[in-house]
Amino acid sequence: MRLLVVEDEERLARALKRGLEAEGFVVDLSADGIEGLEAARYGDYAAVVLDIMLPRLSGYRIVATLRAEANWVPVLMLSAKDGEYDQADGLDAGADDYLTKPFSFVVLLARLRALLRRGAPERPAVLAVGDLTLDPASRQVRRGDVEVALTTREYALLEYLIRHPGDACSKIAILDHVWEAGADTDPNVVEVYVGYLRRKIDTPFGRRSVQTVRGLGYRLADDRAG
Repeated sequence: MRLLVVEDEERLARALKRGLEAEGFVVDLSADGIEGLEAARYGDYAAVVLDIMLPRLSGYRIVATLRAEANWVPVLMLSAKDGEYDQADGLDAGADDYLTKPFSFVVLLARLRALLRRGAPERPAVLAVGDLTLDPASRQVRRGDVEVALTTREYALLEYLIRHPGDACSKIAILDHVWEAGADTDPNVVEVYVGYLRRKIDTPFGRRSVQTVRGLGYRLADDRAG
């Protein structure tokens, strides 16, 4: 799952990136308000962690602009401003949650997971394709009534595919969302992990839901009818 952290305190931003990546997220950083807005507009993020006091454009303006454009990506605001009116301003601007600095990483992680569980308005709490389900809150994957244990990378790959059911996802798009965007990673690693995923969610159940789209990439489909 890909997150955007817009934070101009470099040490804090790097610490958040390390902590969130250790939890299995793919994290992009931005230290500038205008750049952060552009990334949030076009980056296809599951959620945005957004500071308020930023160069060139405040967090208030960023979230208000996104909501005016009908962009409902979940936003968790971070700020050293802890007054009740400051928090009200952030929520009124369109943020989904507000956390004051200094904060506990455990609490931030719990709040992020709560946002991801709710997701944007159109996203269900539990993602499903056929009888394959993935719960972003508990990070639990099931094929019917059987729980399937996945590694962090396998889980991230499945989550990306299940959030785009039936769509042909290219290797490059998968790399950008499941591995670090812009990293020098061989696209063939996607094929390797697709193989790992198939051996866990398909082969033991006699299924073929992770499908190869020749010349394009991969898609996740409900194969029960076939």
